[in-house]
Amino acid sequence: MIMSNKFKTVSTYALVGLSALVLSGCANKAVVSYGDAQAVETTDINFGSTDLQKVASQMTDSLLSSPVVGTMTANKRPVVFVERIKNKTSEHIDTESITDSISTQMLRSGKFRFVDMTRVESVREQLTFQNEDALVNPATAVAFGKQIGAQYMLYGNLSSIVKSNADKSDVYYKFTMRLMDMESGLVEWADETEIRKTKEKSTFGW
Repeated sequence: MIMSNKFKTVSTYALVGLSALVLSGCANKAVVSYGDAQAVETTDINFGSTDLQKVASQMTDSLLSSPVVGTMTANKRPVVFVERIKNKTSEHIDTESITDSISTQMLRSGKFRFVDMTRVESVREQLTFQNEDALVNPATAVAFGKQIGAQYMLYGNLSSIVKSNADKSDVYYKFTMRLMDMESGLVEWADETEIRKTKEKSTFGW
């Protein structure tokens, strides 16, 4: 009878332990789902996807609606070199994503063409191979010195000012862009947009 009670006790503990493991596994199971890529992202006050979309959209709209740019692109598609946005904030921000978004929207407008300076070395290697390697038919090789130079350069800066105390954090972002005529050095267009984000300590301490 005593052995039977001990066996029941051990079995009970084992069952409880197994149940706890099962429940723990269910509680820790991650659920993955698709979200709206355009939804407002408010995880924290750092520069996020919503901010990237905002600055890229506003700068592109401003550039394309500019009367000067309208005249510039009336009868031709100028070639533009888009320089990577300079990050002057204290955060690690992928400014290449901003550059890519802006250049893509500009290209979709049908008003501009681009030269991609990030691929110059790869292009040079390929042209060297085509023109110097015996494996390539000279009749099909792309000749050196045929690439079109950029007429304008689009460049910009992203800066921020951060202030915080025990109860509140505030971050101010300013994004500026300019379009420069590479022959004359004149800036044909410029604009800026601002973002301010705040985070306050919850009254309930959450």
